[in-house]
Amino acid sequence: MDPTHQGPGEYGRTPGGSGGSGGSDGSDGSDDSDRSDGRRRPSRESNAADFGQPTPQQVRVVQVTVGDLLLTVNPVDGSEVEACPPGSEPEAPVRRTPAERADHERAGAPPVPAGPPAPQLPLLERQEERERLVSLLARGRSVRLTGQAGSGRTALLDAVAADCADLAPDGVVRLSGHRRTAADLLYGLFDAIHHAPLHRPGPEELLALVRSIGAVVIVDDLEIGGAALDGLLEATPECAFLFGTTPDLTPPGVDAHLEEVLLAGLGRAASLELLAKVVERPLTEDERNWAGDLWFESEGLPLRFVQAGSLLRQRDRLNTDPAAFDEYDYFEPRPDDAPPVPEAPTAETLDVPLPSLGEGAAPAVLLASRLSEAARETLRFTVALGGEVPHQAHLPALVGDTHADAALGELAGCGLLSPAGPRYRLAAGVLAQLEAGGYAEEAAAHARTAAQHYAWWVSHPSVTPQRAVAEADAIVAAMGRLVPDGEAGQASAAVLLARSAAPALAAGMSWGAWEKALRAGQEAARIAGEVAEEAYFHHELGVLALCSGNLDRARTELETSISMRGALADKSGAVAGRRALALVADRSGGFAPPVRPRAGDEVPAVRHDLLAGTPPTGLPAAPLFTRQTVEEDPTVVAPFPAVAPKPGGGRAILGGARRNLAAAGAGALLIAVLGTVVTLGLTAGDPEEPGGSRNVTTEQSSPESTPDDASPADEPDDGPAPDDGAPGEEVPVTPGTSGSAAPSTSGSPSPAPSSPDGSSPGTGEPSSTPSRSTSGAPTPTKSSPPAPSPSTSTSPSVTPTESEPEPTPPTETPTEEPPAPPPPDTSSSASGPAESATATATATTEAPAESDDPTEAAA
Repeated sequence: MDPTHQGPGEYGRTPGGSGGSGGSDGSDGSDDSDRSDGRRRPSRESNAADFGQPTPQQVRVVQVTVGDLLLTVNPVDGSEVEACPPGSEPEAPVRRTPAERADHERAGAPPVPAGPPAPQLPLLERQEERERLVSLLARGRSVRLTGQAGSGRTALLDAVAADCADLAPDGVVRLSGHRRTAADLLYGLFDAIHHAPLHRPGPEELLALVRSIGAVVIVDDLEIGGAALDGLLEATPECAFLFGTTPDLTPPGVDAHLEEVLLAGLGRAASLELLAKVVERPLTEDERNWAGDLWFESEGLPLRFVQAGSLLRQRDRLNTDPAAFDEYDYFEPRPDDAPPVPEAPTAETLDVPLPSLGEGAAPAVLLASRLSEAARETLRFTVALGGEVPHQAHLPALVGDTHADAALGELAGCGLLSPAGPRYRLAAGVLAQLEAGGYAEEAAAHARTAAQHYAWWVSHPSVTPQRAVAEADAIVAAMGRLVPDGEAGQASAAVLLARSAAPALAAGMSWGAWEKALRAGQEAARIAGEVAEEAYFHHELGVLALCSGNLDRARTELETSISMRGALADKSGAVAGRRALALVADRSGGFAPPVRPRAGDEVPAVRHDLLAGTPPTGLPAAPLFTRQTVEEDPTVVAPFPAVAPKPGGGRAILGGARRNLAAAGAGALLIAVLGTVVTLGLTAGDPEEPGGSRNVTTEQSSPESTPDDASPADEPDDGPAPDDGAPGEEVPVTPGTSGSAAPSTSGSPSPAPSSPDGSSPGTGEPSSTPSRSTSGAPTPTKSSPPAPSPSTSTSPSVTPTESEPEPTPPTETPTEEPPAPPPPDTSSSASGPAESATATATATTEAPAESDDPTEAAA
């Protein structure tokens, strides 16, 4: 026989007895195969040795593109995020076909409960609301259907969805608003229309994609309102929404243009008709009277009559107990000599009374008492999970009964459950009734059992992220029940569940549930004292915030995680956190190079190398600001040459409006003062000097009549003499009150006006008498310019047309008696020095120049 096509008898053996079932003595193992029917099964013992090397369990590492980021979800070491490498960008999302949209909708529907199908109930007294809703949606208007819990909103939405199947290009999209934010609804709408595996678009890309969707979107159990609802409507202008909400929800703004349709209860006749449909038989007179009282008590809510009909059906089964028929062998063939068959028990003989009015208004406890033990245990787990019903596939493991999956059908048939997205949850008001009935006594123990089960289940390699997302509400509810207890044991179970479920929820693109799981796990880890796990949850929260665009929160979470991992000496975790933090800094502009100011930018750049000190002459060698926006004084005739900044020189941008204003004002004031000083120093000249030249020698020359202290005998002493500088060092020029330039003792210009009585400020000595001109007449105040001091000045001469001063040949300073200075200008005008400089320049131009120096004559 061909060894590649072995039959059942040859499984596990090879020809020649070399198979696994062959003996060591060379036999073909026929005795073993006879005892095991030709097949040898592997041992089931846990400590049995396995043949061969076992296949290691693979870690489910999933890579998801989030906008322009690449997120690597690693369940072991934590998630990592980086910029998407070139060439690995995801493909553009593709729109689903109508068939694909139908398959996607069926996959997101709640599972069909096990057991016999429930009766199909008609939609009573809703025809007017149904037609109005369809008409508004056909015109592209969004509608808000408001009704109390249990008023039949879900049934009406199902009917409207069937009527609007062909209205929009993208069909009808059904979404669940239960515990969903506006962002969750937008991503759910995107996923229903587009096919983009392992790609989550960024906020801007998401808005661009959903803006082009044209569909009728039906959202049941909406829990958002106000500004969040306004943002949802604004982001989807081509969609018509139908929201099912309760009256206590915050309404949207007036600019939302959202129609309002109120849904009231059923009338008395319609309520009795619905009750008869649920019981599947005509009502008796007593039952009709009881239903009338119930209608008045419940305000005609359809859910109350569905549950009341379940009570009547249970009563019928109790009145006709099938066990009574088995006692007399009704289902077995009876012999001819058997006694006559007794009559079946009736309601009068069993005498099961009708429920009271209170039991009819709150029937959950009475309904549960007549169900199986597996159904009641399922209700206890549901109460522990806050009303979230586990999937029927989990009920056998949770309850401990192999047939517990049928409990979901019992609960749904009694009207205790209602669909919520891909799952079921307790109907309106049932949770409070069960808690009052004692079903929450062992809620903590049931929640811990559920947490341990889900932690094992979600970590199994066969469980896909999509299946984990379907149980996200129950998983988050289990953690939410354990964390507030504050016990270390309960908190540790919550940490284990969050640590196991968070990567699966992230890979399944359910980031709302991912964030809830991370926050619950972080709080549980803090309570339990598990620092390493708490650092992990902080890191994941930082990565989530980074991918969501919240950089401030990401920085805070990542810094917390890095500090905690540094204390634990977790080098790999700290490195991963620093990488993510570096990406946060890069995205927030922390590492961006400084931008050079462009033309028209009003923010000046300060040169720190010029602020370090002032040149010895008291005048800066280059402007403080590389660019000035303040107009210069028109009287300045000798502007400073612009000095280009050094390449690579340190420059900084003054941040803040106050610092910019202060810097600009200080620069403008400094330039105005310096310009005035230079103008006075350059334009001041002696009209009686031969040639009238304003050129000053670069060498100090002392006249014969000058004493040894280098000051004329008839010149007033304005203060102490300046310090002697080094040879060749420029001496700063300080304008005096008489217009003469005197050496200053400081490194900055300091004007020193004299007092009206002729004394210098700061000294009590009166100033000397004004000097006379060579003709012996006093110098006029306004017609004659002030004469320069015979003291030597070393300031270079700068002309308006030259950027740099040219050296002039040294000339001898005449020793004639200088003219008397004019009286001090007591004007308080700010333009006094400028006007004086202008007058000086005019007088110098009009005076005849007589000089033997050809350079001065040419000038």
